[in-house]
Amino acid sequence: MPGINHTQRELHLKIVYYGPGLGGKTTNLEHIHQRSRPENRGKLISLMTETERTLFFDLLPIHLGKFRGYSIRMHLCTVPGQIALDSTRRLVLRHVDGVVFVVDSQRERLEANLQSFLNLDENLRLQGDDPDAMPMVVQYNKRDLVNVLPLDELRDALKIDPTTPQFEACAVEGRGVFETFKSITTEALKSIGDPSLMPEGRTASILPGKRASMFAALSASEE
Repeated sequence: MPGINHTQRELHLKIVYYGPGLGGKTTNLEHIHQRSRPENRGKLISLMTETERTLFFDLLPIHLGKFRGYSIRMHLCTVPGQIALDSTRRLVLRHVDGVVFVVDSQRERLEANLQSFLNLDENLRLQGDDPDAMPMVVQYNKRDLVNVLPLDELRDALKIDPTTPQFEACAVEGRGVFETFKSITTEALKSIGDPSLMPEGRTASILPGKRASMFAALSASEE
């Protein structure tokens, strides 16, 4: 359920980019941040390891105008690709309103895609969400490379519902990035209805002031 502030007439949506490590999740957020108006975006926070993987999450608040009289405030996050950091994945996934699953289209990454997709299903169920009811968009990234699998083969392997919006992309060039973003925003808003009739509350993402203590706790739990 999205976060609602009736006093300020704000609607908070949390979108999580999920997928295998080095698949392009962070690149999507970087492109959105770079191409967004400075007055409409927040600070992009990336915590990287020496191998350039997102260690915790990226947080990108961005304003998108109004929906039925309420200002939309999006919170875009990514999860770490490494299975070893699954508790961090679950934490980032809490209160999610929509998911973009970023597929690494390279042939040798098929097993990593499968593991991540199953992991997403499991983690949604663990927190009480129905994966079949969760707004979702699938992005097939890295379509510019020569060793990519055909789309039909990827769809069949991942068992993607044909009604799920799907996009080809090359995130490093920006192709398909905003198409994916616009689609998941639309899908998330479809599930809301009239925000004025919804209960107040629920912060949609991890607040900046809570990061330091959260990182310390996560680091201790995953060592």
